[in-house]
Amino acid sequence: MELRQLEYFVAVAEEGGFGRAAERLSIVQSAVSQQVRRLERELGVPLFDRSTRHVNLTGAGERLLPEARSVLAAAHRARQVAADIRAGADGVLRLGTVHGPGDRVFRTLTELAAIAPRLQVRPRRLPLAERLSAVRSGALDAALVRALPKAPGLELLPVWTDPLYVALPSAHPLAERAELSLADLADLPLRLAAREDNPPFHDLITGACRAAGAEPPFGPPFTTFQETLADIGAGAPSWTVFYEVGGFPDLPRVAVRPLGEPTLTTSLAVLPGPPGPALRHLLDALNRVESTR
Repeated sequence: MELRQLEYFVAVAEEGGFGRAAERLSIVQSAVSQQVRRLERELGVPLFDRSTRHVNLTGAGERLLPEARSVLAAAHRARQVAADIRAGADGVLRLGTVHGPGDRVFRTLTELAAIAPRLQVRPRRLPLAERLSAVRSGALDAALVRALPKAPGLELLPVWTDPLYVALPSAHPLAERAELSLADLADLPLRLAAREDNPPFHDLITGACRAAGAEPPFGPPFTTFQETLADIGAGAPSWTVFYEVGGFPDLPRVAVRPLGEPTLTTSLAVLPGPPGPALRHLLDALNRVESTR
């Protein structure tokens, strides 16, 4: 059964004859008659009574007519959805996300909903390596990544930059400064997570220290955020560096100061090549959020 057979059948039923149906469809009458007869043979029932000068529906034809209309309407909706997907107004965008900084991800999704209300976003939180692998395989359409300078087989589109902050004992003389540099902290033990826990961020900090000519000794490793800050406030002088996710901590004997350099870049990892409409909408939303900062 072909859609055009159902379309011809409906046209004949609504126009009351093969000739008028052919005029409506802008084809010859013989083509309409041929396709309707093929449909009748396939279904095994007559759809029209051709015994008089007028063409009338048989009982089977009357029963089939609403079903044929439903099928054609569904086909039309499918074509319209496909057209909207091609235009980026509809569809599903599978996005690998990160936690923070701030509320940018939520604001981006809000902007995206305003730009393309019918575009469904399916956010997924995955470890970095799995996030990148999912983009390469097509399981994700894009993924947000932090502090990543390159990703083989992918293109990284910078979308926003955030400052970094230093936490150090509030009694330390450096805590009196409004902003700190890595050179200021060169002699103070640094608490940094092991490289295998977060390679991009680890490399960002250690690389920036070398570039600044500062090689602070490593102190106890960074464990959890709260535990590390509690140790900084209570233990031997040391410092750590972090980016804002859910506001600044308020712990006794701990001071938080901005770090002048480096900054933290968040990028959108995508497959190489021109972005499709849905990704263009996402980039537009990201740009709108960044421009309102």
